[in-house]
Amino acid sequence: MDRGADHRAPGGATGGYGGRQLTGPVSVGALWRGWRDVLERRGVATAALDARLLTGHVLGFDALALATREREPAPPGAAEALAFAMQRRLAGESVARILGTREFYGLDFALGAATLEPRPDTELLVDLALRMLPPGGRLLDLGTGTGCIAIAVLAHRGDASGLATDLEEAALAVARGNARRHGVDDRLDFAQGSWFEALSGPERFDLILSNPPYIASAVIATLAAEVRDFDPPLALDGGADGLEPYRVIAADSARHLRQGGKVLVEIGHDQGETVPALFAARGFADIVVHKDLAGLDRVVLAHQIGAMNADP
Repeated sequence: MDRGADHRAPGGATGGYGGRQLTGPVSVGALWRGWRDVLERRGVATAALDARLLTGHVLGFDALALATREREPAPPGAAEALAFAMQRRLAGESVARILGTREFYGLDFALGAATLEPRPDTELLVDLALRMLPPGGRLLDLGTGTGCIAIAVLAHRGDASGLATDLEEAALAVARGNARRHGVDDRLDFAQGSWFEALSGPERFDLILSNPPYIASAVIATLAAEVRDFDPPLALDGGADGLEPYRVIAADSARHLRQGGKVLVEIGHDQGETVPALFAARGFADIVVHKDLAGLDRVVLAHQIGAMNADP
């Protein structure tokens, strides 16, 4: 997105944009369509959708209200508020971050500066977890961020419980709020710390889940602006080769798994050989790489074996 390009606001909007002050009444329809045109001129592929979503957010309108009230004048202050939201979008920030929520697995999750924005690829991890978690099972979600993985699983499995960890207390605060929002806070505990260091004792789990940072440090600068500039670096940086978190998870998971327990981790599309090798070297068996809807390697499933089941 070219940040130095067109800064013109929709004609007739009240308020200003890019240092330009505009006056006069504007209808709801003219407001969102004007910003659609600005976004299109700036090369935003989803310009119409973004304009509708952000205008609806500012006005408090759902899609139906936005369509049926187009001829009404925009309320006082709406143009200024929308201009501010659009400045953020034109700077590369995602619509979800501007709205403050992101849909994942059919549920809305609040976002925070310390949380990764949930993405559709990760829903495969939830699909597999729902299949792998035994009745009454307990899961461990490492690096939970918004809590979307653990919460989505527990929201669909009323018999299950879990523990979610994160290095950042700010992320855990967001995750706790999301757990309350979706009614699973009585079955999901939280702990702060780095990976397994967050655990206070030798508790074992039926399933360990994680979507860890897996981008090689040198690659982060090449990512799309809305990822590079707005997702927290801690949630992206997987070390020099992008594999450091997997080394920790592979090394320490067996000590925290019940007999027959399993590990599910999301991976980068080019890690379908390296991550399974790390788990195999630590004695895991029946390691399977699952592909996402695009046909890319996305989730590694590893089964614990008896030899690795010694007490911690």
